[in-house]
Amino acid sequence: MATLATDLARRAFGEELIDAGLLMRTGVPGVFGRSAAFEDTVERVDRLVGSIAARDGAEVLRFPPLLNRAHFERSGYLESFPHLAGAIHSFAGGERAHRDLLDAVARGGDWSAACPSTDVVLTPAACYPVYPALTGTLPKAGRLVDVMSYCFRHEPSDDLARMQMFRMHEHVRAGDPDKVAAWRDLWLTRAQEFAATLQLDARCEVASDQFFGRTGQLLADNQRQSRLKLEILAPIAREDALTAIISLNDHRDHFGQLFGITTADGAAAHTSCIGFGLERIALALYREHGLDRSEWPSQVRGALDL
Repeated sequence: MATLATDLARRAFGEELIDAGLLMRTGVPGVFGRSAAFEDTVERVDRLVGSIAARDGAEVLRFPPLLNRAHFERSGYLESFPHLAGAIHSFAGGERAHRDLLDAVARGGDWSAACPSTDVVLTPAACYPVYPALTGTLPKAGRLVDVMSYCFRHEPSDDLARMQMFRMHEHVRAGDPDKVAAWRDLWLTRAQEFAATLQLDARCEVASDQFFGRTGQLLADNQRQSRLKLEILAPIAREDALTAIISLNDHRDHFGQLFGITTADGAAAHTSCIGFGLERIALALYREHGLDRSEWPSQVRGALDL
């Protein structure tokens, strides 16, 4: 019964946003067009996120929402999340293959065989292109990177908060274990202050990723027990169905080992990231404060420079 009620609430909130013209259906679950007003909200949230890291002197990097396939394969993503991955395929045949492709399209058949995989995949998280860029020996103080990108995860859903293509603004810290752990503790406080500034009814919880396969539950249990993933959650569809809007992740030396990122003393670097889901934060704002931004609390409007 609770699941049915949650589904109905999600659809109702989604219909409100669509009726108001903030989002538009495309015919594919989890893929939406955005209005100028919705985009403006997302961009203001993005600027607020960036302003927090700017005072730390974060290095700003921007990548397209594409990832070198070799780097993607090396990252281990396919071992843990094959069900979420998005590969890019493109036509590579001659005239005959082109005719066969067009015939398949005309029949409503499968034409994908004419399109082998390319050298790129869709970026699953904004931080993924950063780790190959950090290969080598870090400065003694480590590295701090600000990165933002559209991201893709193949999980079609009627839940507006679980879009297939969405934007993530992340801050990535690489260095020795103590510095990285202290940085994550600092950002946990900042993330909670961020949610409070926007007057979102948010809370922090220990979480785990959606690992795939029979070993997935063991990985998720270990992640929870070690507190490697923390999330700031807020209501979007309804009060008792909270959604993660910010995620803090401790990778330990996973990416350091995979991409040859070392500290000044030669050890594999530890990394951590904090990711702000920009569309999710925008949705939480509309859910909490209403669809008319002129009616939002003055503190929220001030923080977003509305």
